[in-house]
Amino acid sequence: MMTVDQIAAEIVAREGGYVNDPDDPGGATKYGVTLATLQRLGFDKTDDRRIDVADVKALTREDARRIFVEHYFRRPRIADLPGIVQPSVFDMYVNAGSNAVKILQRLLAGMGFDATDDGQVGPQTIRAAREAALAAPRHLADAYGIARRNYYYSLGDLRPASRKYCRRHDGGKGGWITRAESFVAPRYHLTLAQHKARCAKWA
Repeated sequence: MMTVDQIAAEIVAREGGYVNDPDDPGGATKYGVTLATLQRLGFDKTDDRRIDVADVKALTREDARRIFVEHYFRRPRIADLPGIVQPSVFDMYVNAGSNAVKILQRLLAGMGFDATDDGQVGPQTIRAAREAALAAPRHLADAYGIARRNYYYSLGDLRPASRKYCRRHDGGKGGWITRAESFVAPRYHLTLAQHKARCAKWA
């Protein structure tokens, strides 16, 4: 199993350099770290007593990796979840914040375990996740990845501007979908035909 530092390094590599996509609610972003995140953390990279786009542009890969490990893995207590789901929950937390935890909590509740979808990893969620991992060690990670994939499609249903992250211009799977499926066993990946059918109602 990869270490948290290795996972963080992969996230940084996948996210790429500076972008400021008007369709992305995150706004100015570099290596997956948004301007809003830097402002929330008080991360003044340029030491000019302002936290703005210049600080985003000045971020290094190592800055981003440290931010992810500390603020998206350790502090949210993802480290206390079963190892089998840590990589996917961590990866999604970088992408979607506490929604990553809510999806896990809803999945656990649907499996019959005691969990409430409050977006916080506390004793109840940790206990439920550990019980689920013991009961279904070969399926929990896949089930979470599938639930994550469904969440992204639902965002596309609700917000047309987000559809390009689910479906490429040529109709293939977009970055959000391939990202979710990278944590799911290949036998549970959607075929291209299934993916296109799922997106067929989108204009």
